[in-house]
Amino acid sequence: MPVEFVKPPKSLLSKVGKAIGEYKLIREGDRILLGLSGGKDSLALLHILNHFQRHAPIRFEFAAVTIDPQSESFDPTPLIPYMESLGIPYHYVREPIVSLAEAHMDNDSYCAFCSRMKRGLMYRTAREHGYNVLALAQHLDDLAESFLMSAFHGGKLKTMKAHYRIDAGDLRVIRPLVMVRERQTADFAKAAGLPVIVENCPMCFEMPTQRQHMKELLAGEELKNHNMFKSLLTAMQPLIRDGMDKI
Repeated sequence: MPVEFVKPPKSLLSKVGKAIGEYKLIREGDRILLGLSGGKDSLALLHILNHFQRHAPIRFEFAAVTIDPQSESFDPTPLIPYMESLGIPYHYVREPIVSLAEAHMDNDSYCAFCSRMKRGLMYRTAREHGYNVLALAQHLDDLAESFLMSAFHGGKLKTMKAHYRIDAGDLRVIRPLVMVRERQTADFAKAAGLPVIVENCPMCFEMPTQRQHMKELLAGEELKNHNMFKSLLTAMQPLIRDGMDKI
């Protein structure tokens, strides 16, 4: 059955529009490759990018890439007919990341190994097909959790950046959802009936446990302070903007 793009709610579009302007995420003539996992966040961003492509005053192209790690717990193949129906250029990359991790991983976690492999494959796909920007779907909750994990466990003030150029210099990475709350993407995905694919990787326990603990900690604090995420967004600005002077 054919599917169509869904217009995201104004509350979601306003946050993304503000981030695009604030961090200069999209430029005239950009060719953007969206990392599409099939989760609620990347599916939401797919529909958001389509909206801005149609209505923004600047012209840009976008496509999507899915990395299939060939894990028994994660099957993103339903995205193939979905993307075909939407008519967006789509790249589906199969790579046995789980078996590669078992053979080559040293002191790293599965999550870190898998993340590096997926990112490298997305970079390669972007280069092979002439895309100059990689769009990732991490949101404000992700940034806050990463900030606390880095401070608590790494002794550093770090979080994900909104916009930066990779070390090789040929690609920019953007995160248009950095001002968006997770509940906004979840509500949109549910209301729009997006085909969300749940990933449940049994290989790595330590990092998800830490992140889940931070998520619960932040949720508890937000019950006492409803403006907490707004304050965190302000506090994290130097970290979010890190690297923008080089783009």
